[in-house]
Amino acid sequence: MCLGIPGHVISMVEGYHDQIALVDVSGAQRTVNVGMLEDDPVHPGDWVIIHMGFAVEKTDAAGAATALHGLRLLGSGEQPAGEQP
Repeated sequence: MCLGIPGHVISMVEGYHDQIALVDVSGAQRTVNVGMLEDDPVHPGDWVIIHMGFAVEKTDAAGAATALHGLRLLGSGEQPAGEQP
């Protein structure tokens, strides 16, 4: 399992053959390599899961919200409801 961070694609960076996207990650804009998703190309408005600067999968707004919630739980040290440590 990898730790992935959700991001919302703002635009494709010109000159990189649709391999690099500008992505909003919790309010910060980052360039992300989306080349691994060439079988399901990324477009502005798409949501992606990012690991170490690479988009590893596409998701939707609900999936991004769930991933972000999980990351916040990890950061808080709290256990999700119903889970034992």
